Amino acid sequence: MLNKILISVGSNIERARHTREGVAALKTHFKDVQCSSVYESEAVGFDGETFYNLVVSAFTDLSVAQVNDRLKAIERDHGRTHSEKKFCSRTLDLDLLTFNNVVTSQPVTLPREEILYNAFVLRPLAELVPDDIHPAENKTYQYLWQQFENKDQPLWPVVFDWRDV
Repeated sequence: MLNKILISVGSNIERARHTREGVAALKTHFKDVQCSSVYESEAVGFDGETFYNLVVSAFTDLSVAQVNDRLKAIERDHGRTHSEKKFCSRTLDLDLLTFNNVVTSQPVTLPREEILYNAFVLRPLAELVPDDIHPAENKTYQYLWQQFENKDQPLWPVVFDWRDV
């Protein structure tokens, strides 16, 4: 059985290159990868360069733990170092947002809590999978975006060139 996964992708160090390479890596490890538009957003929680963010949907026969391990390996392969600081610049940030309709806190918290708090996650979700249901809120991502209280978080779509330059 294939499991549907939603993954957030972010980068603010050589962001175009790492976004391209990160999505390419996801396509080698998962099936039927689909991408939202790419959005630019200000750094949250620290002073840093702006981020490119998007959400990817894909399918896999891996478990939650295996998907999470694969995402962390892809990050490392693309120069990501995991420091003790939660908020910092990064080459590539891949976070598992949902795994089917699983609600759990182990081995990672699902659905990821930031879905409900960060425009750079919720807006691309509402674009890519508007009618999918948030596993804990039992509401569509489109509805959650329409009701989102933090729409003033700076976020704007960018024209993204997926070709390697």
